[in-house]
Amino acid sequence: MRTGIPLPQITFHTRVRDAQIGGDNPFRWEDRTTADYFGGKRVVLFSLPGAFTPTCSTFQLPTFERLADEFRAEGIDAIYCLSVNDAFVMNQWAKAQGLSAVDVIPDGSGEFTRMMGMLVAKDNLGFGPRSWRYAAVVNDGVIEAWFEEPGRCDNCADDPYGETKPEAILDWLRAESAEKAA
Repeated sequence: MRTGIPLPQITFHTRVRDAQIGGDNPFRWEDRTTADYFGGKRVVLFSLPGAFTPTCSTFQLPTFERLADEFRAEGIDAIYCLSVNDAFVMNQWAKAQGLSAVDVIPDGSGEFTRMMGMLVAKDNLGFGPRSWRYAAVVNDGVIEAWFEEPGRCDNCADDPYGETKPEAILDWLRAESAEKAA
């Protein structure tokens, strides 16, 4: 569906740990671009409705973290979790999840998600604009494979989770590797 399309070029406003700052909040602002995250790498990007939400925190993010070595074995350089949440929330969520293999990307204003065509209203849950659940294998900033949950719409009563499971993406990567080896 979206294969062969380059990712939108935007600037993400992140917070990074800086030991020189000291104190209880040793973080500074750092702008990172789409090229910084995706340039020259083959990555898995997955986007979800929100940090600290049930499916995202219980299943999707922890499973990507647990299977990171298997993704690396299939030629993946990095795994990124993107959500329409600010850098403060994303950093605290990463800390609460004990992440070491998955990096989080804050799309606080939803600009990247909107440009991807994946911004939906979740006012029915009190969330406001959020990302529909999707994932992609991205090679040097270009979408190589696309995974999207069915039924994308505003204020969806369901939160489908199947197409974007880490196992589904690993299955695709393994099939692709087997096809290239044949």
